[in-house]
Amino acid sequence: MNSKFVKVASVKKLKERKCLVVKTEGKQIALFLSGTSILACNNRCPHEGYPLSEGSLTKDCILTCNWHNWKFDLTTGETLIGGDQVRIYDVQVIEDQIYLDVSDPPVEVQIEKILENLKASFKRQEYDRMAREVARLQNSGGDPLEAVRQAIHWTHDRLEYGTTHAFAAAQDWLTLRGNTSKTAPEKLIPILEAVGHMSWDILREPKYPFTDKSQPFDSYKFEEAIEAEDEDQAISFLNGGLQENVDQKILFTSLQKAALAHYADIGHSAIYTYKTQQLIKTLGSSVMEPLLKALVRSLIFARREELLPEFRQYNPTLEEWGKTTDPASEDLSLEGKNVNQSLNKMLLHSTENPESLYSKTFHQLARNMLYFKADIMNEWSKSVSHNINWFSFSHGLTFSNAARTFCEKSPQLWPQTLLQMACFSGRNAAFVDFSQDMKKWYIDDIDTFLKTAKQGLLDHANPEFIVSSHMAKIISAVEQEVGRNPEAVYIQDMIAATNRFLNSPFKRKHTKRTAAQSIEFVSKER
Repeated sequence: MNSKFVKVASVKKLKERKCLVVKTEGKQIALFLSGTSILACNNRCPHEGYPLSEGSLTKDCILTCNWHNWKFDLTTGETLIGGDQVRIYDVQVIEDQIYLDVSDPPVEVQIEKILENLKASFKRQEYDRMAREVARLQNSGGDPLEAVRQAIHWTHDRLEYGTTHAFAAAQDWLTLRGNTSKTAPEKLIPILEAVGHMSWDILREPKYPFTDKSQPFDSYKFEEAIEAEDEDQAISFLNGGLQENVDQKILFTSLQKAALAHYADIGHSAIYTYKTQQLIKTLGSSVMEPLLKALVRSLIFARREELLPEFRQYNPTLEEWGKTTDPASEDLSLEGKNVNQSLNKMLLHSTENPESLYSKTFHQLARNMLYFKADIMNEWSKSVSHNINWFSFSHGLTFSNAARTFCEKSPQLWPQTLLQMACFSGRNAAFVDFSQDMKKWYIDDIDTFLKTAKQGLLDHANPEFIVSSHMAKIISAVEQEVGRNPEAVYIQDMIAATNRFLNSPFKRKHTKRTAAQSIEFVSKER
């Protein structure tokens, strides 16, 4: 870096005042006299911008910003208490004149330091500091998406059970940034939401390392290892595939099959697989390895809900799919049907066009969400099986949206997709009340509604990342479904359901319910 010393003040004047603020080269710099030493730093505290010239300096050159007690060592620039680093400047004195080196480090050095500081902010999940570091990255001329890429590398092996909504929603935030954000703050927000969620999900988590072992990629054995819940074996095949530069399409064909091999984890497996593929496309190959490793881990740890009594008819129904010789005489209707009834209904229609079945089943999922008995979230005296909330319904839509994309390229996955959609419909049937008047939630101008909803994401007020990420995911899925088929039978109900979801109270902490259920549970322990 080439030095650029400029004259800023006289030593005599500094001795008279002990502290001076000078402005040069677009910078505002505080000069301090400490004994015989002259110290210089950015006058704006890196925390909230208050003037450090109003701070307190000790004999050992420790400067305190009196607004929030942040402390800086002005001999090194190190932040002793606080987060962001303060910039200091080299000083020269020539014939009673003070000269400062105001040259800026090379852009690549600035970016490296910004990313180091961003990573440091993850330790205590300092949301405001993350915002400042992302803003610095934008202002430095660097690629703001690099913050997301690096965050993926920092966090992927600290997710004990693999991919979370932090990775999945990152794609939706970045899509929002590309098609909705206009101003500088609006461009920053999606980056901040993505990295903030990642930092939250690994807060105080250790590393959960992946195996370094590698073996030649084999699709069948890779899928078999995931099915056997053998992470080391599955990752070793993935490592081999990455080293061999196996086509992403081949890898994701296996991953999509694994995601739908079970009625898994309230649809998370399909959603995560879909979003991972999109995120790699958005951010590039540098994030492929960490994202795929986290995804494989999540597929291995995913709950296989068809093993639960409620969904045990799923596998037998899947085995009989398409074999019916007595097709249904009436149109498909899952309204009010429980899981087994829904699966039986679907089986009777299994020889029909799968895309038509998709539309009808998706319509039912949208109606279930629209007519959700939301008051159940205020109940406290019922069993754990009644712990239902909006996510129980929104996942039906986001799962269907993701799984549909798999089926469009791999039609053999339609039976799993349609039957799992039926499971979603059946599991929520008991928590729906179709007698409710929902007229106020219907929207005439869908384009304006979607634009307004997306704009609302850029100034949402949800303190929980998991809530804002679900808002981003449902809006993204709904917009895709509208774009794919604006005349689909389910569009109006889907939009009304989304409108209600976005504008209804959402109880997230259940103190009385938790206490009551815990007492009941413990009373039965022997």
